[in-house]
Amino acid sequence: MNTMTRDLTASVRAEILRLGRWPAFWIVLATWVLLNLTFAYLFNYLAYTSGENGAMSDGLPRDVLLGQLMPAAVPEVFTQGMSMFGGALVLILGALAVGSGYGWGTWKTVFTQGPSRAAAVTGLLVTLLAVVFALVLAAFAVDIGIATVIAASESQPITMPALDDSLVGIITGTAILGMWTAAGAFIGAIARGPALAVGLGLVWVLVVENLLRGVAGIFGPIEAVTNLMPGTAAGSAAGAMRTVAGPANPGVLDILTRGESFALLAIYVLAFAGGTIWLMTRRDLT
Repeated sequence: MNTMTRDLTASVRAEILRLGRWPAFWIVLATWVLLNLTFAYLFNYLAYTSGENGAMSDGLPRDVLLGQLMPAAVPEVFTQGMSMFGGALVLILGALAVGSGYGWGTWKTVFTQGPSRAAAVTGLLVTLLAVVFALVLAAFAVDIGIATVIAASESQPITMPALDDSLVGIITGTAILGMWTAAGAFIGAIARGPALAVGLGLVWVLVVENLLRGVAGIFGPIEAVTNLMPGTAAGSAAGAMRTVAGPANPGVLDILTRGESFALLAIYVLAFAGGTIWLMTRRDLT
């Protein structure tokens, strides 16, 4: 094992230990799982039970809404909140993971006494990607459990989602949340602190992109730019999972195809991760 590989492995282990003992880490992850259950199942189930047979509930016929609460629909349903609200939360996670090291002075210690800068930063990014993948798997499993309970309580057949649908859903969720996490890490490296990085990231995700897309509807040339923005790629990836016509969740779009959105998400992940590594290895810490 060469020095770089050994340093990278040590950095990943150190980051797993650090994040695992960091309360903010668990708070962010638990918040996303709770929001996912609330918006994907609790509100929709209340809307279903409050309507009359055949009536419209939450903008959808009750039978269609019930179908969205079944286990077979989990790959579609659990990705719908990732493009905006889930993305905002994991962006906070990435910004905190990188930015807090500047505020606490731990990056200076690591870079002067630990492994190489590139290995240390890459180790953090690899750990964050693994966390995102684990979070997507956990959310998928929890949603399957909740949907199964709903199906049993409504005397519906319990049909698990197809394997290929499940894989596409998990890949989509990992790509969306991975991109926003890398964006948060990049902003944290730029701002060199958690507070400003979190603020800038949330303003971009929740405000700036939506405003630009609104302006694009009036001023056409801006559309060429908005179609390539991170939120557009994430929203289109989530939109590609939809099978039911009707109102979409905030941030869910149909601008790009699945292939185009995946390609753009991959470009952004590489750009954000590469930018984070470049900044933190080339810039002096003062």
